[in-house]
Amino acid sequence: MLSAESAAVVRATLPAVAGALDEITTRFYGAMFRDRPELLDGTFNRGNQASGGQRRALAGSIAGFATALLADPDARPDALPARIAHKHAAVGVTDDQYTIVHKYLFAAIAETLGDAVTPEVAAAWDEVYWLMAGALIGREARLYQDAGVEPGRTWRQWTVVERRTETADVVSFLLRPADGRPAPRARAGQYVSVRVLMPDGVHQLRQYSLSSDPDRELRRITVKRVAGTSGTPDGEVSHLLHDHMREGAELTLSAPFGDVFLDGPAVGTDPLVLVSAGIGCTPMTGILAHLEAGGSTRQVLVLHADRSPADHALRTETRELVEQLPDARALFWYERPGAEEPDAREGLMDLSGVELPDGATVFLCGPVPFMRDVRAQLLGAGIPARRIRYEVFGPDLWLPAGAA
Repeated sequence: MLSAESAAVVRATLPAVAGALDEITTRFYGAMFRDRPELLDGTFNRGNQASGGQRRALAGSIAGFATALLADPDARPDALPARIAHKHAAVGVTDDQYTIVHKYLFAAIAETLGDAVTPEVAAAWDEVYWLMAGALIGREARLYQDAGVEPGRTWRQWTVVERRTETADVVSFLLRPADGRPAPRARAGQYVSVRVLMPDGVHQLRQYSLSSDPDRELRRITVKRVAGTSGTPDGEVSHLLHDHMREGAELTLSAPFGDVFLDGPAVGTDPLVLVSAGIGCTPMTGILAHLEAGGSTRQVLVLHADRSPADHALRTETRELVEQLPDARALFWYERPGAEEPDAREGLMDLSGVELPDGATVFLCGPVPFMRDVRAQLLGAGIPARRIRYEVFGPDLWLPAGAA
């Protein structure tokens, strides 16, 4: 897929480009948002821009895609674009936006690397960009088609029929389609984007997993109030939802997307291990609810880590779902144990001594440092990497580094 001439140029210049990607992406976003501020209104999340997460994710994806192309120039590496495509579809990305990105990205490359960007270098990296963009455009077109929506027109109004406090900083919203039409198809483990109007008149987006059985007409998202850390701002969307969203209000939601979901019917036979920390429990609860509703007899092991039982969102519901499944068990870890869970283990998740079922598929969700640690433990316990599926909330800073 990558021409021999371009492969040689990309191989020679990849170290320089990769080393400058942080500056390149900083210049890229700065110039693009200066000239096209409307892209911050309902497409790009300001919090991810402020934290640098989006910039680092873009840099990692470019370097990762180019490295994979060089490893096998005759094949297009589609694993990384597959994941990004779901994120893009969830925020309504359209084909024309790739031309906009190209313009500002290559201007930033030229500005950063100067005379090193010869016509031959620009042409080679242009080939890399459009191979990646082509993979994304094709996948996104299929995702929109499968969801039954026009590209970029994925939004519907939903009515909040119930608001429930789960913990001190977590609230659930039970939702029904406001137009009375059937809910769009969803798979257990997928997420939706929530699009809200901020006080300054700018729309902002955030993705939330469906935390209830997605086969039901009523669906639920469970939202943690995100507090800023290390100079990053508070989560705009989560704070607005916590402070202002009440029963009877309407929310704008995308169709469901996400490439980490329960494959096939709930009555499959292979064992499942659901591993989470903090608010990463939400897709796991959705998977458990789907299994219970489908009468699953699968062997299921639920592993969760949190600060304390009081901080563990959906804890009681998780226990109830596990009890209703005929071959399921749960094990919790808490940094500050409490009487509510007398059998819980103290401290961080430690899988030593935990019997993992043979042939299991593992679903993993939580903070990236937690997932890195637990994935290493799972690999050490003999779980093949291909059987570990993970979900990242926000820009994916993991896959380009080789987590897959």
